[in-house]
Amino acid sequence: RGLGFKGETYRRGTKTLPRKTHKGLRKEACIGAWHPSKVCWAVPRAGQFGYHHRTEVNKKVYRVGAKGDAKSASTPFDLTDMAITPMGGFHLYGLVNEDFLMLKGCVMGPRKRVITLRKSLLVHTKRI
Repeated sequence: RGLGFKGETYRRGTKTLPRKTHKGLRKEACIGAWHPSKVCWAVPRAGQFGYHHRTEVNKKVYRVGAKGDAKSASTPFDLTDMAITPMGGFHLYGLVNEDFLMLKGCVMGPRKRVITLRKSLLVHTKRI
């Protein structure tokens, strides 16, 4: 989840300035040189903290599962009727009660974060 608008010290972990600093001490002391007369992107500034937009490519879909399917975890090699949820539920997640996708690799964001998937725009030239 997002944490809203945060200052430089909380957001980027900068050192606080000394006690006798004029106009606040939880800020960056110098935000850059006179020229170029722009603030560099790497200078810590206050702003949005959390719930950022991230894009990843080349996610492989292993399985598409339906809600309430008792055979959602069975494979051609193991024909045992079993649901996708392990005994006791997934650690720090719980039971899978809805439709699901099984993806290869990691997915950005915390548990139960809603993600958006779309068809790839890249032309696939190699099959692995």
